[in-house]
Amino acid sequence: MPTPHNSAVSGQIAKTVLMPGDPLRAKMIAETFLENVVKFNDVRNMFGYTGTYKGHPISVMGSGMGMPSIGIYSFELYTQYGVESIIRIGSAGAYTDQVKLYDVILADSAYSESSFASTAFGYPEDVQYPDQELTRRLEDAAKKLGIPISKGRIHSSDVFYRGTGSTTFQEIYRDHGCVAVEMESFALFANARYLNKKAACLVTISDSLVTHEATSAEERQLSFTKMMEIALEMAL
Repeated sequence: MPTPHNSAVSGQIAKTVLMPGDPLRAKMIAETFLENVVKFNDVRNMFGYTGTYKGHPISVMGSGMGMPSIGIYSFELYTQYGVESIIRIGSAGAYTDQVKLYDVILADSAYSESSFASTAFGYPEDVQYPDQELTRRLEDAAKKLGIPISKGRIHSSDVFYRGTGSTTFQEIYRDHGCVAVEMESFALFANARYLNKKAACLVTISDSLVTHEATSAEERQLSFTKMMEIALEMAL
């Protein structure tokens, strides 16, 4: 049944969903990699598509920015549409000069100061984890494709801009071991944990808080293809 945020009906969404933050990136993935594509959602322009990749059904849908947004969309995909696995494929900012622009990071955990998991499910932990099997399959797919990746803890932040006197990225890197920052995975992992579903996260480094290098919006939309190929290959 449709929800207030998703106009899809039963059977239109595959068991595995790739979730970039940007709905235009979802559109690009569908048009570039999938065959027999059908758009299942455009409510609030949060585009969702189902098609086939090498003959296998797969869906791709934007999540929007931040934990409240991905929290809504992923929860509904899991509970209303029978989705079993969600792989977030997004951009992230580097917290260390050991991580370079365009590097692909496979999250082995997500730290956050967010109250999302506590408020939604009573989970007090400040670290949430992806599904181990799904993460291993993504790692295996990367090896099969010959695409180098790194594994590490990422920081899921509730805020993009921080004022003077707030916790710095250097402190988060030092105290929590986070190699990069994004804004969604902690909530996705918490939802999957609560619902006994699977979730994982691949991010591509779009900018560095250390060196101040950055990619453009167009580069982020069109050039982050390696993590997409890994996620699609894993879905086979």
